[in-house]
Amino acid sequence: MTDRPETFLAHLRTAAVGVLERFPAGLRPEIYALSFRIWRVDDDDRRPYVAIGYNTESQYEREHTPGDDGEARWNYAYWLLEGFEILGNVPEDPVGSQVYVEEVRALGAWYDGEFDLDRVLDDEDVAARAGLLRAHFRDAVIDLARHLHADGVIERVLGRPLPVVVFDMAHPGWEAHATEAANPPELIEDFTAWLRAVGEI
Repeated sequence: MTDRPETFLAHLRTAAVGVLERFPAGLRPEIYALSFRIWRVDDDDRRPYVAIGYNTESQYEREHTPGDDGEARWNYAYWLLEGFEILGNVPEDPVGSQVYVEEVRALGAWYDGEFDLDRVLDDEDVAARAGLLRAHFRDAVIDLARHLHADGVIERVLGRPLPVVVFDMAHPGWEAHATEAANPPELIEDFTAWLRAVGEI
């Protein structure tokens, strides 16, 4: 018998519960949205991670200006972004790293050798594998958000359902699709209204 998860998604689902439970108790009442920020170590698609964080009413009050029409509330550029726990193929997540690498190797998406952006751009096979790696990780993060909603984890830990804004700062605009896919529609009505107001959807 082993505690090792069978899939990377299973690992994310289990590990994310602990991350949410470690959010500071004193801040929980003023958290109005969770943030799932996707990034990669040194831009290498083989080393992705998701930072699981949040934004607070206090941060919003610091950032917003009269008439900003939701910009400071929903644009992650104004959010708290640093200091959050990360899960993925990173040293901070050794179990996730092992499961992730084994899984993407089995899927045929992994490639060996040093990371070089020119190689990704010039080598069709490497470019295709990098695309598969990106899609695999993004799908896992969106599925994670859906699972946390469906299992009631967010409501149990934070006291109420909250939207999860999923974004990748290297791909502006993708968060509209990702966040819609990750949440029940009623939780993102304000977010969606802001996107419409600024012409993103």
